[in-house]
Amino acid sequence: MGIQTSLDAVAQAPTIVDALRLADDLAFEAGRDPGMRTLRVLDRAMHGDDQLVVIAAVHALAEINDGEAARSLVRLLDDPRTFVREHTAWALGAGLPRPEAIGRMLSLVAAGGFTGMLAQRSLEQWSAAVPELLVVGVEGALLGVAEPGARGRLVETLGLVRAAIATAPLLRVAVDDGEHDAARIAAIAALGQRARARSLVTALEGLVEEGGVIGDVAGLALRDLEVPAPAEAVRTEGLTIAQLFLHADIDPRLSAAGAGDNGGIATLLVRLGDALSADPSPTVRRVITLSRGAIVTATSDLSALRDADEGHVYGRIPLLRDPVPSAAAWPLRVTVRRGIRRVLRAAGGVDLLHLRMADVGSLAAADVARELGIPVVFTVAPDPHGVIESLDRAGRITRADFGDIDLLEHFWFRTRLVQSLAANAAHTVFFPRPRLEDDIRRLVGIDMAAHAERHSIVPEGVDLVTIEAALADATAAAGGAPAVPAIAELQARVADLAPHRRGLPLVVSVGRLHRVKGMAALVEAWSRAGCAERANLLIVGGDLEHPSLDEREQLERIEKLVPAHRRAEAGLILPGHRPNDITARWLAAARTGLPGFVAPRGVYACASIKEEFGIALLEAMAAGLYVVAPDGGGPATYVEHAVTGELTETWDVEALSAALDAALGTADAETDDARAERARAMVRERFTIQRMATALDGVYGRVARDEAELRAVVETTS
Repeated sequence: MGIQTSLDAVAQAPTIVDALRLADDLAFEAGRDPGMRTLRVLDRAMHGDDQLVVIAAVHALAEINDGEAARSLVRLLDDPRTFVREHTAWALGAGLPRPEAIGRMLSLVAAGGFTGMLAQRSLEQWSAAVPELLVVGVEGALLGVAEPGARGRLVETLGLVRAAIATAPLLRVAVDDGEHDAARIAAIAALGQRARARSLVTALEGLVEEGGVIGDVAGLALRDLEVPAPAEAVRTEGLTIAQLFLHADIDPRLSAAGAGDNGGIATLLVRLGDALSADPSPTVRRVITLSRGAIVTATSDLSALRDADEGHVYGRIPLLRDPVPSAAAWPLRVTVRRGIRRVLRAAGGVDLLHLRMADVGSLAAADVARELGIPVVFTVAPDPHGVIESLDRAGRITRADFGDIDLLEHFWFRTRLVQSLAANAAHTVFFPRPRLEDDIRRLVGIDMAAHAERHSIVPEGVDLVTIEAALADATAAAGGAPAVPAIAELQARVADLAPHRRGLPLVVSVGRLHRVKGMAALVEAWSRAGCAERANLLIVGGDLEHPSLDEREQLERIEKLVPAHRRAEAGLILPGHRPNDITARWLAAARTGLPGFVAPRGVYACASIKEEFGIALLEAMAAGLYVVAPDGGGPATYVEHAVTGELTETWDVEALSAALDAALGTADAETDDARAERARAMVRERFTIQRMATALDGVYGRVARDEAELRAVVETTS
């Protein structure tokens, strides 16, 4: 195609998503046709106003195996544009080590954040080739850095040097009680990744005696030094499946559902793990669900994992710091990778790892799976591709500001992570959507028709047992029976509203307080077109006492729309997150009504900018509610427009408000349960957790058989 033609294609692409995909062609052409003209073309592009083209040019420059290109790339570490420095730190990892860049890269590591993670990742890729330079560089950098967090990040980088030269300085930091805890913890954790030696064991045993966090981390490092059990024979039945969602405190009771990043995925993994391990099929014997957790819990999990030969068990990954939103968790890559490795080794004989998110958990887990030889199943969703497309259509992201927004959202890195995970997976799973094959090809660049045997379409499912029990409790309360505690709480919430608000139907939404979920946009849409006069709004989700940054942003927007002192008069109820079984009863009560409190035939609203499938929507439909949902992604495959719900452009507040108005009118006009039963029947027939488990059971069995055949071939030819 040629370098100029490829660059023009990126610059003239009709959408940002198209440009992201075409940037790969530009990088290929730069590597295929190195030379001074290619360098001049890319250099000119990097000085333009199109930030998307600038980033594409940076990554294209990294593909040129040429000394001058490498020197040009290193110079970009001093570029005044922050997004250029960030992408340069990432791109440098694709080439040979550049000694002259080590100092500046370590400065980025010390500064932390996503840029620091990328710089550290590139330095790790260089460490095998230049271990001495990296050790000397870190020790020199530590002499001029006093801030505890920065020292911790530098020592963590030192721990990524696998060569023996790094062991002595790590040990010195670990036992130095005058050193900051952040640096000591990083050093102690790194010692657990070294070759087992009596001196290391003795040092760590001494550190355990210190107690506190230092002692806890030393105890985990001792576990890491243990020699793993011999690998089990390759199985095709009685499999152990590991599944991961890092950004949640997942427990069997789902007690934190809706807080922070504890969204529908946390609920799904608990229900799915139970269903898979309880299935009479011999394919899956044990399911391990990994999520974040405290050090103490993580330590006790290791023993439980060794003892649990079947069923659904949990493994926690200690983050060694307070939980942060997923967008801010990337600097935890090394800590997360060590935690995942520890759990999978303790479990012994993990046959398959199922990943679902383009996040730091999947980034780290893919590394561990590669190291331990565990095949990966990856659920592919056009995320962040769908979000980028929605923001692009709405004019909320442009070429001129893409780099600045990317500093916060990491769109470029996440799209590349999706591509990498999909390309290296043994099998990929997709959610249904109206134009699935076209969308996946257009947004993600995957041709599902190629090697179709490696792709499966598996819809998510809901737990009907919980929903049916909730409906029974709500129906009884609507008939005058004493309310169960969950429904009594809802009655109390409504009783706190102004008297004229009691007896109105409910518009309900359940989910995380995150801008992608559109909760503040829903409040704005509800307050328009008279919707607020016709129904109260109940938003279930969020940690109101200790909100994350994402939650605080949504709460501040809601506060501007409906201040706290006006909520009782306006009819807005914000109870925060609730366990799944309580939420199910509130959905059921919105359908059945509660005399004196809530009118029957309420509405469920999902205002997400994008919704890959929509567990909460399906739960609402299973409860019989008429719904408002995004007109793309998974919901468009099961919501019948103007029959079981309203499909609309949820990113457009005016369209969302009109859809709410139409939904309230349709629900209020119903005279029987025909529509509600139609929705419930659809969920029963197509979207139960048991159907999902059965489908994945088949996927896991195929992957296990393919893996067994692959290993047999390798053993025969070796």
